[in-house]
Amino acid sequence: MAMIREPSLFSWKNVESKSDLDRLRLVLRGLPDEALMRRLEEKRGRGRDDYPIRATWNSLLAGIVFQHESVESLRRELSRNGELRDLCGFDPLGGEEAIPSSDAYTRFLKNLMKEQEMIEEMFNALINEAKELLPDLGEHLAVDSKALDTHARGRKDPATSSDPDANWGKKVKRGRRSDGTMWEKVTKWFGYKLHLVVDSHYELPLGWKVTRASRSDSRELIPLVKDLAKRQPDRIEVAKDLSADRGYDSGDNNAWLWDEMQIKPLIDSRLMWKEKETKLVDPSRVDNIVYDEKGQLYCHCPKSGERREMAYQGFEKDRKSLKYRCPAAAFDFPCQGRSQCGSGCYGGYGRIVRVPLEKDRRVFTPIARSSYAWARGYKRRTAVERVNSRLDGSFQFERHYIRGKKKMELRMGLALTLMLALAVGHLRAGEKEKIRSLVQLRAA
Repeated sequence: MAMIREPSLFSWKNVESKSDLDRLRLVLRGLPDEALMRRLEEKRGRGRDDYPIRATWNSLLAGIVFQHESVESLRRELSRNGELRDLCGFDPLGGEEAIPSSDAYTRFLKNLMKEQEMIEEMFNALINEAKELLPDLGEHLAVDSKALDTHARGRKDPATSSDPDANWGKKVKRGRRSDGTMWEKVTKWFGYKLHLVVDSHYELPLGWKVTRASRSDSRELIPLVKDLAKRQPDRIEVAKDLSADRGYDSGDNNAWLWDEMQIKPLIDSRLMWKEKETKLVDPSRVDNIVYDEKGQLYCHCPKSGERREMAYQGFEKDRKSLKYRCPAAAFDFPCQGRSQCGSGCYGGYGRIVRVPLEKDRRVFTPIARSSYAWARGYKRRTAVERVNSRLDGSFQFERHYIRGKKKMELRMGLALTLMLALAVGHLRAGEKEKIRSLVQLRAA
């Protein structure tokens, strides 16, 4: 917490009306911001101190916690709310004269933008605290991107915009209707893109990056995980899997996650094949095994031609292969062609097929896409969508007045840091069930 002056003789604790300042107190107590405050105070030196740095900083945090979409909205609240002024460190009886002017806030934000690295250090320090309270933090990871509109008009030539750092981004979603026809939805925006990695169980942010809107999702997955490994190597050691939507579909991403980091990729695949199936060539056996783009293996009965799903038997780590078994043998039903599938199939354990991951790293992963484990793990990906939703709703990224990449990085860094600070505060208070709560008050 940015420590402020001694409490005034006039105490707002005597006010009978119950306020909702508990959330702000939770943040101010838990935020490791002392180093940042000293840095800013050293830079100010013996300059004018009309508006104390610590009080101004606390008020800026209050603006985020209480969902003010602009500095002017925050200033209006501070002008009328003496209790809030007192908590931030301003004179509770000073009214509007006690709070910084718009220009003062602008100068303060410019100075903060120069200290982005220290904001990121606070974010990392809060992760260190959270993992002491949640030892399994980072076991399940999820990655996604989020469109960030700039408060500037988009033009064909971004250089002519009032925000030249921004550019145009586009997301295309495709699917298949129940009648078999395809649908497509295209979303365009002018601004930036947030790339976010979260713990998909606790729904807490672990890493982030802001880029121009046109930046490819797929190319940012490896840098995000590398950054997390650099800052939190022990979280990478406990990480078991990483889920992401098909925007991150890449054989290189899948191969790197498993081969280099021992993290199982749970990344949806795009449907790119013209043919629905391709043969799994095995010269030593009857060539009746095929697979589709989702990684599901099927056998075609040599006699009847009937198509059946192969029985998945697990991942053999030492062989880097997925193991499948003859479905007739696995599920004990008659098959006219079992005798033609090779030795040991008829009346025995049944034919075994091993598919090395190297067959197609985009299709085959250490957790078979056809398995229940893959489906359960991929569902956890929705956690990152909920974090993005909180950024929009509770942290006002749906309605803001931000222009410029540095301002966007600062504002995003503060929002994600406060999200962690609130979670850590609830954990310290023994309120684990509230770590995702941004608006619910703590128990009295």
